[in-house]
Amino acid sequence: MYKYIRFFDTITLQDIPVVGGKNASLGELYTNLTKKNVKVPYGFAITADAYREYISKNKVDAVIQEELSKINIQDYESLNEGAGRIRAGIQYGEMPEAIQEEIYEAYTSLNYADGSYSEVAVRSSATAEDLPHASFAGQQDTYLNIRGRRNLVSCCKQVFASLFTDRAISYRAHHQFDHKQVALSIVVQKMVRSDLACSGVMFTIDTESGFDQVIYITAGYGLGENIVQGAINPDEYYAFKPAIKNNRQNPILKKQLGTKQLRMIYTQEHTAGHSTKNVTVHPHEQNEFALQDNEIVLLAQYGLAIEEHYSIMHGKKIAMDIEWAKDGIDGQLYVVQARPETVKSRQSKQFYQKFTLASHGEVLTEGKSVGEKIASGNTRLILSIEDMDQLQQGEILVTDITDPDWEPVLKRAAGIITNRGGRTCHAAIIARELGIPAIVGCNNATSLLQDTTPVTISCAEGDTGRVYKGIIPFSVENFDLSTLSKTKTKLMVNIGNPQIAMQISQLPVDGVGLARLEFIITNSIRVHPKALIEFDSLDEYTKYRIEKITSGYSNPKDFYIEKLTEGISTIAAAFYPRPTIVRLSDFKSNEYASLVGGDRYEPKEENPMLGFRGASRYYSDQFIQCFELECEAIRRARTAVGLENIIPMIPFARTVEECSKVISLMEKFGLKRGKDALEIYLMCELPSNAILADRFLELVDGFSIGSNDLTQLTLGVDRDSGLLRGFDERDEAVKTLVSMAIKSCLKNKKYIGICGQAPSDYPEFTTFLVENNITSISLNPDSVFTMKKLINSLELSKNKQND
Repeated sequence: MYKYIRFFDTITLQDIPVVGGKNASLGELYTNLTKKNVKVPYGFAITADAYREYISKNKVDAVIQEELSKINIQDYESLNEGAGRIRAGIQYGEMPEAIQEEIYEAYTSLNYADGSYSEVAVRSSATAEDLPHASFAGQQDTYLNIRGRRNLVSCCKQVFASLFTDRAISYRAHHQFDHKQVALSIVVQKMVRSDLACSGVMFTIDTESGFDQVIYITAGYGLGENIVQGAINPDEYYAFKPAIKNNRQNPILKKQLGTKQLRMIYTQEHTAGHSTKNVTVHPHEQNEFALQDNEIVLLAQYGLAIEEHYSIMHGKKIAMDIEWAKDGIDGQLYVVQARPETVKSRQSKQFYQKFTLASHGEVLTEGKSVGEKIASGNTRLILSIEDMDQLQQGEILVTDITDPDWEPVLKRAAGIITNRGGRTCHAAIIARELGIPAIVGCNNATSLLQDTTPVTISCAEGDTGRVYKGIIPFSVENFDLSTLSKTKTKLMVNIGNPQIAMQISQLPVDGVGLARLEFIITNSIRVHPKALIEFDSLDEYTKYRIEKITSGYSNPKDFYIEKLTEGISTIAAAFYPRPTIVRLSDFKSNEYASLVGGDRYEPKEENPMLGFRGASRYYSDQFIQCFELECEAIRRARTAVGLENIIPMIPFARTVEECSKVISLMEKFGLKRGKDALEIYLMCELPSNAILADRFLELVDGFSIGSNDLTQLTLGVDRDSGLLRGFDERDEAVKTLVSMAIKSCLKNKKYIGICGQAPSDYPEFTTFLVENNITSISLNPDSVFTMKKLINSLELSKNKQND
């Protein structure tokens, strides 16, 4: 029926040469994923043949060829002028009548039931676009909320011309695509009125670490352009794929509130051109999440269904980059685009690269880290795109935001720093493609950083990227994971920061030997749990501080449980199904006092190291309500998210009776040993734990030796004091107690590991542990490769001796 039109339900991925990558993907989605309840707005493609016919009829071929031959890609002025002449030659042509009539007829078929014209989005779809090895996102123009036949045709001519924007020409040249081999199809798709609701981007992979068991979602109010351009700092959500597949009660791992200061809306109802503007979002809305939990879960289900479909088609795992929008009229969530992710999913899993700063200096500003690298150089402060050509090779670009028009010069940068934006903004996407670090959403970078200032930018410290003053030396280590043999002695890691869990989980380890709650409480919660419980009785200033921290949550107590659950779940999910041993809180009174509201509840002790800490806190009148919240967080992570690899561990239990009391309390608060395969471990860190090991082991399923405290309490040395030196875990008395604990656990067929610092520091202590047949050794991440080789060598030697 049509020569130049293909409707979505007649298109699949096989049609890229005819309708381009974006249309082919939309057709694939509509034809196959709507059956699986993924909502995709209907529409049609104007084929690449229509573009070729348009160019031919208007005799633009010669202009294109002549101008391309004269353009110097390295010269921004030459590129800008040549591209402008090509676009002018295209957009002022006449649409051939046959093509125009088909566009009119296809558009009419999308009319509302009353016969009125529908609003549509008009986008480019290049025949070399959104391929598994290249993403052309943002290279051509998009027009939204278009209504009326003439307006539609006018937009189509502008989209044709956008095949030759500066950024598109530069990108094709950079990736060695022949300009003559790329044609342009056009997407015409029913509008989703996200200007009245929200929109965002979703990846089926963690964009920084490449961890592939999560769905990562960003959200902001209004049209999605603000997120893509980096004009706002969006909300961020992570959902856990196994929990989605198993229909768990709550597959959401974590939520992070973005500022979302701007909302992009339409300036008028219907127009033929760009018709949007930004309005300020009310502070109350900024402090609320753009998506409800059920909507996060639904989007994650969409993402998983799309990834599974594309993976089956390609015969291998294909991570996806997906755009979504919520319609403010019908309240439904829609997928408006999906393409293969082209950076992290292509990196080899065989090699592990680690960047480490030699020291830490003054932090000039912070933002969200993109990638895991470090770079240094002089800053180049550019406040206007008109001046972008000032950027020199090897400089650190400092600007407000970037958009696709910056593409021609960004390849010169050693790193990027922006005021605004999240991890799915243009600056972040380009930084990943170029393999350079970027720090986005700093808020104040352009006001704090001067031009030509030496800085070091570090994205190797978790979610937070830091800009350090001066040039700080750093090292880069490359490890070939295929060269490391598996050891009988399990190798695990100590971790406190959930932000680095997905990266660290890629190390060749058997799980987490120690996950510390203290880091989560200090960095994510920042408030004393008792202050959250007794919020109504606090003074006004403390209430004000807490309200700022707990924005987006229904009440302070729920905030504590949810943030603790998020931190625990993120670590456990990163290593799932490998065991994750989570030590219950072991703050000392002086550490708790430093939290917001903490000085109201904490005693002043002469030696907090030996005072009100560990197990003795949990059943005390002062802390029992706080401990209940802690247990609830672990219970939720295990049951609602399905992370049954979590093993809670009790610290600093001085007596068997105290340990028994805590076990009973945990059962009362929903953590019953043995139920749902729940195991409970005990930190073996007091001499009493080793001496009475058999009795303690009647109550728990294993020990993890805390060698730091065990050394302190065996030798009478305060490890907070710097006056006494020369006392460490290698002392014979300490080793005797460690040996006793190992033997008791092996005899009782219980788990026995160690999570103290000693194995990382002293190879000879590691030798002692292996000789005593310890089950596992948990190390700091930076020691894993060295210690794995050492343990492998020790085990080979031991086997030879036994032979």
